[in-house]
Amino acid sequence: MRIRRRGAAVLVALISVLACAPTDEPPPRSAAGRHTGAPGIGDPDFPQDGNGGYDVAHYSLTVDYTPATKRLTGLTKIRAKATQDLSSFNLDLTGLDVAKVSVDGSPARFSRKDGELTVTPAARLDAGSPFTAEISYSGSPTPAKDTANLGTYGFIPTADGAFVASEPNGSKTWFPSNDHPADKATFDFTVTVPAGLTVVANGEQSASPSTAGGRTTYRWSERHPMATYLATATIGKFEVRQGRSPGGIPTYAAVDPKFKTGLDRVYNVSGEITDYWSTVFGAYPFSSTGAIVDDYSAGYALENQTKPLYGGFDPDEGIIAHELAHQWFGDSLTIKRWKDLWLNEGFATYAEWLWSEHRGKKTADTIFKDFYNRGAKDPMWSYPPGRAKPGDLFNESVYTRGGMALHALRKAVGDPTFFKLLKTWTAEHRYGNVTTRQFVDLSERLSGKDLDPLFDAWLFQPRRPTLA
Repeated sequence: MRIRRRGAAVLVALISVLACAPTDEPPPRSAAGRHTGAPGIGDPDFPQDGNGGYDVAHYSLTVDYTPATKRLTGLTKIRAKATQDLSSFNLDLTGLDVAKVSVDGSPARFSRKDGELTVTPAARLDAGSPFTAEISYSGSPTPAKDTANLGTYGFIPTADGAFVASEPNGSKTWFPSNDHPADKATFDFTVTVPAGLTVVANGEQSASPSTAGGRTTYRWSERHPMATYLATATIGKFEVRQGRSPGGIPTYAAVDPKFKTGLDRVYNVSGEITDYWSTVFGAYPFSSTGAIVDDYSAGYALENQTKPLYGGFDPDEGIIAHELAHQWFGDSLTIKRWKDLWLNEGFATYAEWLWSEHRGKKTADTIFKDFYNRGAKDPMWSYPPGRAKPGDLFNESVYTRGGMALHALRKAVGDPTFFKLLKTWTAEHRYGNVTTRQFVDLSERLSGKDLDPLFDAWLFQPRRPTLA
Protein backbone atom coordinates (compact mmCIF):
# COMPACT_ATOMS: atom_id res chain seq x y z
CA MET A 1 0.00 0.00 0.00
CA ARG A 2 1.16 3.51 -0.75
CA ILE A 3 -0.26 5.99 1.78
CA ARG A 4 -0.60 9.47 0.41
CA ARG A 5 -1.37 11.21 3.70
CA ARG A 6 0.63 11.81 6.77
CA GLY A 7 3.73 10.75 4.97
CA ALA A 8 3.07 7.07 4.26
CA ALA A 9 0.65 6.16 2.68
CA VAL A 10 -20.40 -13.94 0.57
CA LEU A 11 -19.28 -15.83 2.85
CA VAL A 12 -22.75 -16.59 3.72
CA ALA A 13 -23.12 -19.38 1.34
CA LEU A 14 -25.90 -19.95 3.57
CA ILE A 15 -25.22 -23.08 5.18
CA SER A 16 -28.76 -23.55 6.24
CA VAL A 17 -29.39 -22.48 9.75
CA LEU A 18 -31.59 -24.21 12.26
CA ALA A 19 -35.13 -23.06 12.45
CA CYS A 20 -34.22 -21.06 15.53
CA ALA A 21 -33.13 -17.45 15.13
CA PRO A 22 -29.53 -16.44 15.89
CA THR A 23 -28.79 -15.20 19.37
CA ASP A 24 -26.71 -12.24 20.50
CA GLU A 25 -24.46 -14.41 22.68
CA PRO A 26 -22.13 -17.25 21.68
CA PRO A 27 -23.38 -20.79 22.28
CA PRO A 28 -22.81 -22.34 25.72
CA ARG A 29 -19.37 -23.90 26.08
CA SER A 30 -20.46 -27.03 27.98
CA ALA A 31 -18.08 -29.98 28.09
CA ALA A 32 -17.17 -29.50 24.46
CA GLY A 33 -16.15 -25.87 25.05
CA ARG A 34 -12.49 -26.81 25.22
CA HIS A 35 -12.76 -27.64 21.52
CA THR A 36 -13.89 -24.16 20.59
CA GLY A 37 -11.76 -22.47 17.95
CA ALA A 38 -10.07 -19.28 19.18
CA PRO A 39 -11.67 -15.97 18.12
CA GLY A 40 -8.24 -14.71 16.98
CA ILE A 41 -5.43 -16.26 14.96
CA GLY A 42 -2.83 -15.37 17.59
CA ASP A 43 -1.52 -12.00 16.46
CA PRO A 44 -1.13 -10.07 19.73
CA ASP A 45 -1.36 -6.69 17.97
CA PHE A 46 -4.70 -7.61 16.37
CA PRO A 47 -6.11 -10.15 18.82
CA GLN A 48 -9.57 -10.40 17.21
CA ASP A 49 -8.33 -10.71 13.63
CA GLY A 50 -8.39 -14.13 12.05
CA ASN A 51 -9.49 -17.20 13.94
CA GLY A 52 -7.97 -20.33 15.40
CA GLY A 53 -8.67 -24.02 14.87
CA TYR A 54 -8.83 -24.27 11.09
CA ASP A 55 -7.02 -23.39 7.87
CA VAL A 56 -8.92 -22.13 4.81
CA ALA A 57 -8.06 -23.58 1.40
CA HIS A 58 -10.61 -21.82 -0.80
CA TYR A 59 -13.29 -19.11 -0.79
CA SER A 60 -16.13 -19.06 -3.29
CA LEU A 61 -17.86 -15.68 -3.09
CA THR A 62 -21.22 -15.08 -4.74
CA VAL A 63 -22.26 -11.44 -4.43
CA ASP A 64 -25.15 -9.39 -5.80
CA TYR A 65 -24.77 -5.64 -5.38
CA THR A 66 -26.93 -2.66 -6.35
CA PRO A 67 -25.21 0.74 -6.05
CA ALA A 68 -28.48 2.70 -6.02
CA THR A 69 -29.62 1.02 -2.81
CA LYS A 70 -26.17 0.01 -1.49
CA ARG A 71 -27.69 -3.41 -0.94
CA LEU A 72 -25.46 -6.48 -0.98
CA THR A 73 -26.54 -10.10 -0.79
CA GLY A 74 -23.92 -12.78 -0.53
CA LEU A 75 -23.29 -16.47 -0.30
CA THR A 76 -19.81 -17.53 0.77
CA LYS A 77 -18.61 -21.09 0.57
CA ILE A 78 -15.43 -21.96 2.44
CA ARG A 79 -13.36 -25.10 2.06
CA ALA A 80 -11.13 -25.57 5.09
CA LYS A 81 -9.41 -28.13 7.28
CA ALA A 82 -9.72 -28.36 11.03
CA THR A 83 -6.35 -28.05 12.80
CA GLN A 84 -7.86 -29.19 16.11
CA ASP A 85 -11.04 -30.88 17.25
CA LEU A 86 -13.74 -28.25 16.82
CA SER A 87 -17.10 -28.06 18.54
CA SER A 88 -17.40 -24.51 17.16
CA PHE A 89 -15.33 -22.01 15.22
CA ASN A 90 -15.38 -18.32 14.40
CA LEU A 91 -15.41 -16.24 11.23
CA ASP A 92 -14.74 -12.51 10.99
CA LEU A 93 -17.72 -10.45 9.83
CA THR A 94 -18.89 -6.95 10.68
CA GLY A 95 -22.32 -5.50 9.93
CA LEU A 96 -24.46 -7.42 7.44
CA ASP A 97 -27.21 -9.80 8.51
CA VAL A 98 -26.58 -13.53 8.49
CA ALA A 99 -29.55 -15.62 7.41
CA LYS A 100 -28.22 -19.18 7.26
CA VAL A 101 -25.11 -21.18 7.99
CA SER A 102 -24.36 -24.80 7.18
CA VAL A 103 -21.38 -27.06 7.67
CA ASP A 104 -20.90 -30.06 5.41
CA GLY A 105 -24.46 -29.61 4.18
CA SER A 106 -26.13 -29.69 7.58
CA PRO A 107 -27.68 -26.65 9.28
CA ALA A 108 -25.41 -25.09 11.89
CA ARG A 109 -26.15 -22.85 14.85
CA PHE A 110 -24.58 -19.40 14.78
CA SER A 111 -24.32 -16.26 16.86
CA ARG A 112 -22.84 -12.76 16.47
CA LYS A 113 -20.78 -10.63 18.83
CA ASP A 114 -18.14 -7.93 18.35
CA GLY A 115 -17.33 -8.71 14.73
CA GLU A 116 -17.23 -12.46 15.33
CA LEU A 117 -19.58 -14.96 13.70
CA THR A 118 -19.50 -18.09 15.87
CA VAL A 119 -20.55 -21.27 14.07
CA THR A 120 -21.53 -24.48 15.89
CA PRO A 121 -21.76 -27.45 13.51
CA ALA A 122 -24.29 -30.20 14.07
CA ALA A 123 -21.40 -32.60 14.67
CA ARG A 124 -17.92 -31.98 16.03
CA LEU A 125 -15.16 -31.55 13.44
CA ASP A 126 -12.17 -33.79 14.04
CA ALA A 127 -8.63 -32.46 13.83
CA GLY A 128 -7.23 -32.96 10.33
CA SER A 129 -10.63 -33.34 8.69
CA PRO A 130 -11.72 -31.18 5.73
CA PHE A 131 -15.04 -29.37 5.95
CA THR A 132 -17.16 -26.95 3.96
CA ALA A 133 -19.05 -24.02 5.43
CA GLU A 134 -21.67 -21.93 3.67
CA ILE A 135 -22.91 -18.58 4.89
CA SER A 136 -25.80 -16.55 3.48
CA TYR A 137 -25.93 -12.87 4.38
CA SER A 138 -27.15 -9.47 3.22
CA GLY A 139 -27.24 -5.79 4.10
CA SER A 140 -25.48 -2.50 3.40
CA PRO A 141 -21.71 -2.81 3.87
CA THR A 142 -20.16 -0.37 6.32
CA PRO A 143 -16.50 0.38 5.56
CA ALA A 144 -13.86 0.40 8.27
CA LYS A 145 -11.92 3.47 9.38
CA ASP A 146 -8.36 4.05 10.55
CA THR A 147 -8.14 7.53 12.03
CA ALA A 148 -4.35 7.35 12.49
CA ASN A 149 -3.24 7.55 8.86
CA LEU A 150 -5.22 5.37 6.50
CA GLY A 151 -8.77 6.67 6.47
CA THR A 152 -11.61 4.58 5.07
CA TYR A 153 -11.07 1.04 3.78
CA GLY A 154 -12.91 -2.20 3.13
CA PHE A 155 -16.02 -2.33 0.93
CA ILE A 156 -16.65 1.36 0.18
CA PRO A 157 -19.86 2.22 -1.71
CA THR A 158 -19.42 4.77 -4.51
CA ALA A 159 -21.86 6.58 -6.76
CA ASP A 160 -21.56 3.96 -9.52
CA GLY A 161 -20.41 0.91 -7.57
CA ALA A 162 -17.84 0.11 -4.91
CA PHE A 163 -14.16 0.72 -4.23
CA VAL A 164 -12.86 -2.41 -2.50
CA ALA A 165 -9.52 -2.03 -0.71
CA SER A 166 -9.34 -4.08 2.48
CA GLU A 167 -5.88 -3.67 4.06
CA PRO A 168 -5.39 -4.39 6.88
CA ASN A 169 -8.60 -6.07 8.07
CA GLY A 170 -11.46 -4.77 5.94
CA SER A 171 -12.45 -7.97 4.15
CA LYS A 172 -14.82 -8.69 7.03
CA THR A 173 -16.89 -5.72 5.83
CA TRP A 174 -18.08 -7.67 2.77
CA PHE A 175 -17.58 -11.39 3.30
CA PRO A 176 -17.08 -13.78 6.26
CA SER A 177 -13.52 -15.01 6.44
CA ASN A 178 -10.44 -15.87 8.43
CA ASP A 179 -9.37 -12.26 8.04
CA HIS A 180 -5.64 -12.30 8.72
CA PRO A 181 -2.70 -12.59 6.29
CA ALA A 182 -1.43 -15.72 8.04
CA ASP A 183 -4.22 -17.79 6.42
CA LYS A 184 -4.01 -17.57 2.63
CA ALA A 185 -6.41 -19.28 0.23
CA THR A 186 -7.52 -19.39 -3.39
CA PHE A 187 -10.63 -17.47 -4.50
CA ASP A 188 -13.54 -17.61 -6.93
CA PHE A 189 -15.74 -14.53 -7.42
CA THR A 190 -19.22 -14.47 -8.95
CA VAL A 191 -20.51 -10.89 -8.81
CA THR A 192 -23.79 -9.62 -10.26
CA VAL A 193 -24.45 -5.90 -10.81
CA PRO A 194 -26.78 -3.71 -12.89
CA ALA A 195 -26.07 -3.97 -16.62
CA GLY A 196 -23.62 -1.32 -17.80
CA LEU A 197 -21.30 -1.71 -14.83
CA THR A 198 -18.05 -3.66 -14.74
CA VAL A 199 -16.65 -5.83 -11.94
CA VAL A 200 -12.88 -6.22 -11.64
CA ALA A 201 -11.57 -8.86 -9.24
CA ASN A 202 -8.35 -10.77 -8.65
CA GLY A 203 -6.87 -13.24 -11.08
CA GLU A 204 -8.49 -13.84 -14.43
CA GLN A 205 -12.03 -14.00 -15.76
CA SER A 206 -13.12 -17.62 -15.67
CA ALA A 207 -16.05 -16.99 -18.02
CA SER A 208 -17.39 -14.21 -20.21
CA PRO A 209 -19.83 -11.80 -18.55
CA SER A 210 -23.47 -12.80 -18.94
CA THR A 211 -26.48 -10.46 -18.87
CA ALA A 212 -30.08 -11.33 -18.07
CA GLY A 213 -32.96 -9.30 -16.67
CA GLY A 214 -30.98 -6.08 -16.72
CA ARG A 215 -28.14 -7.45 -14.60
CA THR A 216 -24.69 -8.69 -15.56
CA THR A 217 -22.69 -11.40 -13.83
CA TYR A 218 -18.89 -11.42 -13.81
CA ARG A 219 -16.78 -14.43 -12.85
CA TRP A 220 -13.18 -14.15 -11.75
CA SER A 221 -10.78 -16.71 -10.28
CA GLU A 222 -7.48 -16.34 -8.41
CA ARG A 223 -5.90 -19.77 -8.25
CA HIS A 224 -2.79 -18.68 -6.37
CA PRO A 225 -2.92 -18.38 -2.56
CA MET A 226 -3.99 -14.90 -1.45
CA ALA A 227 -4.41 -13.09 1.84
CA THR A 228 -7.96 -11.93 2.47
CA TYR A 229 -6.97 -8.25 2.62
CA LEU A 230 -5.81 -8.46 -1.02
CA ALA A 231 -9.20 -9.62 -2.31
CA THR A 232 -11.15 -7.10 -4.38
CA ALA A 233 -14.35 -6.93 -6.40
CA THR A 234 -14.29 -3.29 -7.42
CA ILE A 235 -17.44 -2.17 -9.24
CA GLY A 236 -18.17 0.78 -11.49
CA LYS A 237 -18.09 2.20 -14.99
CA PHE A 238 -14.69 1.44 -16.48
CA GLU A 239 -12.77 1.74 -19.72
CA VAL A 240 -10.85 -1.52 -20.15
CA ARG A 241 -7.78 -2.59 -22.09
CA GLN A 242 -6.53 -6.17 -22.21
CA GLY A 243 -3.53 -7.81 -23.81
CA ARG A 244 -0.02 -8.89 -22.89
CA SER A 245 3.07 -7.16 -21.61
CA PRO A 246 6.13 -7.09 -23.89
CA GLY A 247 7.36 -10.10 -21.90
CA GLY A 248 4.12 -12.01 -22.52
CA ILE A 249 2.33 -11.59 -19.19
CA PRO A 250 -1.46 -11.17 -19.57
CA THR A 251 -2.36 -7.59 -18.62
CA TYR A 252 -5.74 -6.09 -17.67
CA ALA A 253 -6.20 -2.38 -16.98
CA ALA A 254 -9.49 -0.71 -16.04
CA VAL A 255 -9.91 3.03 -15.48
CA ASP A 256 -12.88 5.18 -14.59
CA PRO A 257 -13.99 7.34 -17.55
CA LYS A 258 -12.63 10.37 -15.68
CA PHE A 259 -9.13 8.92 -16.22
CA LYS A 260 -9.64 7.39 -19.68
CA THR A 261 -6.90 9.47 -21.29
CA GLY A 262 -4.44 7.67 -19.03
CA LEU A 263 -5.64 4.15 -19.83
CA ASP A 264 -2.96 3.33 -22.39
CA ARG A 265 -0.20 4.73 -20.19
CA VAL A 266 -1.31 2.80 -17.11
CA TYR A 267 -1.66 -0.37 -19.18
CA ASN A 268 1.74 -0.02 -20.84
CA VAL A 269 3.67 1.07 -17.75
CA SER A 270 2.13 -1.72 -15.63
CA GLY A 271 3.23 -4.32 -18.17
CA GLU A 272 6.70 -2.80 -18.55
CA ILE A 273 7.31 -2.64 -14.80
CA THR A 274 6.02 -6.17 -14.21
CA ASP A 275 8.45 -7.43 -16.83
CA TYR A 276 11.35 -5.51 -15.29
CA TRP A 277 10.67 -6.66 -11.75
CA SER A 278 10.67 -10.22 -13.10
CA THR A 279 14.35 -9.74 -13.95
CA VAL A 280 15.18 -8.20 -10.55
CA PHE A 281 13.00 -10.16 -8.10
CA GLY A 282 12.58 -13.46 -9.94
CA ALA A 283 9.80 -14.89 -12.09
CA TYR A 284 6.44 -13.13 -11.78
CA PRO A 285 4.46 -15.21 -9.26
CA PHE A 286 0.98 -14.85 -10.77
CA SER A 287 -0.86 -15.47 -14.04
CA SER A 288 -1.69 -11.85 -14.93
CA THR A 289 -0.91 -8.27 -14.01
CA GLY A 290 -2.84 -5.03 -14.29
CA ALA A 291 -4.35 -1.98 -12.64
CA ILE A 292 -7.64 -0.39 -11.56
CA VAL A 293 -8.01 3.39 -11.41
CA ASP A 294 -11.30 4.36 -9.77
CA ASP A 295 -12.90 7.77 -9.27
CA TYR A 296 -12.93 7.52 -5.50
CA SER A 297 -10.61 9.83 -3.55
CA ALA A 298 -9.18 7.23 -1.18
CA GLY A 299 -5.87 9.01 -0.76
CA TYR A 300 -3.96 5.76 -1.25
CA ALA A 301 -3.25 2.84 -3.56
CA LEU A 302 -3.44 -0.84 -2.63
CA GLU A 303 -1.59 -3.78 -4.15
CA ASN A 304 -4.62 -6.04 -4.56
CA GLN A 305 -3.19 -9.29 -5.92
CA THR A 306 -2.81 -9.04 -9.73
CA LYS A 307 -4.93 -5.83 -9.74
CA PRO A 308 -3.32 -2.88 -7.91
CA LEU A 309 -6.00 -0.31 -7.11
CA TYR A 310 -5.47 3.46 -7.33
CA GLY A 311 -8.00 5.60 -5.50
CA GLY A 312 -8.95 8.80 -7.26
CA PHE A 313 -5.71 9.68 -9.06
CA ASP A 314 -3.73 8.83 -12.19
CA PRO A 315 -0.69 7.00 -10.74
CA ASP A 316 2.83 7.98 -11.70
CA GLU A 317 5.55 5.44 -12.47
CA GLY A 318 6.90 5.44 -8.92
CA ILE A 319 3.58 4.46 -7.38
CA ILE A 320 2.98 1.80 -10.05
CA ALA A 321 6.48 0.44 -9.40
CA HIS A 322 5.69 0.33 -5.66
CA GLU A 323 2.38 -1.52 -6.01
CA LEU A 324 3.71 -4.01 -8.54
CA ALA A 325 6.73 -4.78 -6.38
CA HIS A 326 4.20 -5.82 -3.75
CA GLN A 327 3.14 -8.68 -6.02
CA TRP A 328 6.37 -10.30 -4.81
CA PHE A 329 6.74 -8.61 -1.42
CA GLY A 330 3.40 -8.80 0.36
CA ASP A 331 1.32 -10.83 -2.07
CA SER A 332 3.39 -13.90 -2.99
CA LEU A 333 5.46 -13.54 0.20
CA THR A 334 3.01 -12.54 2.90
CA ILE A 335 3.82 -11.59 6.48
CA LYS A 336 2.79 -13.91 9.32
CA ARG A 337 2.22 -11.01 11.72
CA TRP A 338 1.46 -7.35 11.10
CA LYS A 339 4.46 -6.25 13.16
CA ASP A 340 6.68 -7.29 10.23
CA LEU A 341 4.94 -4.95 7.78
CA TRP A 342 8.29 -3.42 6.74
CA LEU A 343 8.84 -6.66 4.78
CA ASN A 344 6.03 -5.42 2.53
CA GLU A 345 6.36 -1.65 2.60
CA GLY A 346 10.12 -1.25 3.01
CA PHE A 347 10.71 -3.56 0.05
CA ALA A 348 8.12 -1.83 -2.14
CA THR A 349 9.53 1.58 -1.21
CA TYR A 350 13.04 0.45 -2.08
CA ALA A 351 11.64 -0.83 -5.38
CA GLU A 352 10.61 2.76 -6.18
CA TRP A 353 14.23 3.80 -5.70
CA LEU A 354 15.44 0.92 -7.88
CA TRP A 355 12.99 1.96 -10.60
CA SER A 356 14.28 5.53 -10.45
CA GLU A 357 17.80 4.17 -10.79
CA HIS A 358 16.75 1.96 -13.71
CA ARG A 359 15.17 4.94 -15.49
CA GLY A 360 18.35 6.99 -15.20
CA LYS A 361 16.95 9.38 -12.61
CA LYS A 362 18.06 9.60 -9.00
CA THR A 363 20.06 6.61 -7.81
CA ALA A 364 18.97 4.63 -4.78
CA ASP A 365 22.07 5.90 -2.98
CA THR A 366 21.15 9.52 -3.66
CA ILE A 367 17.60 8.97 -2.41
CA PHE A 368 18.96 7.20 0.68
CA LYS A 369 21.26 10.14 1.46
CA ASP A 370 18.45 12.66 0.94
CA PHE A 371 16.40 10.92 3.64
CA TYR A 372 19.36 10.42 5.95
CA ASN A 373 20.16 14.12 5.77
CA ARG A 374 16.83 15.06 7.30
CA GLY A 375 18.61 15.14 10.63
CA ALA A 376 18.62 13.12 13.82
CA LYS A 377 15.49 14.78 15.23
CA ASP A 378 13.22 13.81 12.36
CA PRO A 379 10.23 11.80 13.75
CA MET A 380 11.10 8.91 11.45
CA TRP A 381 14.08 7.98 13.63
CA SER A 382 12.02 7.58 16.79
CA TYR A 383 9.81 4.91 15.17
CA PRO A 384 11.70 1.59 14.66
CA PRO A 385 10.18 0.14 11.47
CA GLY A 386 10.93 -3.49 12.31
CA ARG A 387 8.15 -3.38 14.89
CA ALA A 388 5.12 -1.79 13.24
CA LYS A 389 2.73 -0.40 15.83
CA PRO A 390 -0.90 -1.53 15.65
CA GLY A 391 -2.19 2.00 16.29
CA ASP A 392 0.12 3.53 13.69
CA LEU A 393 0.68 0.64 11.30
CA PHE A 394 1.35 2.71 8.18
CA ASN A 395 3.78 5.19 9.68
CA GLU A 396 6.24 6.70 7.19
CA SER A 397 9.14 4.99 8.98
CA VAL A 398 7.80 1.55 8.02
CA TYR A 399 8.11 2.67 4.39
CA THR A 400 11.09 4.99 4.22
CA ARG A 401 13.31 3.73 7.01
CA GLY A 402 12.40 0.18 5.94
CA GLY A 403 13.67 1.00 2.46
CA MET A 404 16.79 2.57 3.94
CA ALA A 405 17.50 -0.64 5.85
CA LEU A 406 17.60 -2.50 2.55
CA HIS A 407 19.98 0.03 1.04
CA ALA A 408 22.23 -0.24 4.08
CA LEU A 409 22.18 -4.01 3.60
CA ARG A 410 23.00 -3.62 -0.10
CA LYS A 411 26.02 -1.48 0.74
CA ALA A 412 27.17 -3.95 3.41
CA VAL A 413 27.01 -7.11 1.28
CA GLY A 414 27.58 -5.72 -2.23
CA ASP A 415 25.34 -5.76 -5.29
CA PRO A 416 25.94 -9.37 -6.44
CA THR A 417 24.96 -10.78 -3.04
CA PHE A 418 22.13 -8.29 -2.50
CA PHE A 419 20.34 -9.01 -5.76
CA LYS A 420 20.92 -12.75 -5.39
CA LEU A 421 19.36 -12.38 -1.95
CA LEU A 422 16.19 -10.78 -3.36
CA LYS A 423 15.66 -13.61 -5.86
CA THR A 424 16.46 -16.30 -3.32
CA TRP A 425 14.06 -14.75 -0.79
CA THR A 426 11.17 -14.71 -3.26
CA ALA A 427 11.93 -18.20 -4.59
CA GLU A 428 12.32 -19.96 -1.24
CA HIS A 429 9.10 -18.50 0.20
CA ARG A 430 6.94 -18.28 -2.94
CA TYR A 431 3.23 -18.20 -1.97
CA GLY A 432 4.14 -18.56 1.72
CA ASN A 433 4.30 -16.49 4.91
CA VAL A 434 7.48 -14.86 6.17
CA THR A 435 9.10 -13.16 9.17
CA THR A 436 11.90 -10.66 9.67
CA ARG A 437 14.02 -13.30 11.39
CA GLN A 438 13.86 -15.47 8.27
CA PHE A 439 15.09 -12.58 6.13
CA VAL A 440 17.95 -11.80 8.50
CA ASP A 441 18.98 -15.45 8.58
CA LEU A 442 18.96 -15.69 4.77
CA SER A 443 20.96 -12.47 4.49
CA GLU A 444 23.60 -13.86 6.82
CA ARG A 445 23.68 -17.23 5.07
CA LEU A 446 24.25 -15.74 1.62
CA SER A 447 26.68 -13.04 2.73
CA GLY A 448 28.60 -15.02 5.31
CA LYS A 449 28.44 -11.97 7.61
CA ASP A 450 27.02 -11.25 11.03
CA LEU A 451 24.29 -8.75 10.10
CA ASP A 452 22.39 -8.62 13.39
CA PRO A 453 23.96 -5.26 14.36
CA LEU A 454 22.98 -3.72 11.02
CA PHE A 455 19.38 -4.90 11.19
CA ASP A 456 19.13 -3.95 14.85
CA ALA A 457 20.28 -0.40 14.13
CA TRP A 458 18.04 0.15 11.14
CA LEU A 459 14.94 -1.74 12.23
CA PHE A 460 14.75 -1.83 16.01
CA GLN A 461 16.48 1.18 17.56
CA PRO A 462 14.57 4.47 18.14
CA ARG A 463 17.37 6.64 16.80
CA ARG A 464 19.18 7.46 13.57
CA PRO A 465 21.84 4.83 12.80
CA THR A 466 25.43 5.89 12.40
CA LEU A 467 26.78 5.48 8.88
CA ALA A 468 29.92 3.40 8.54
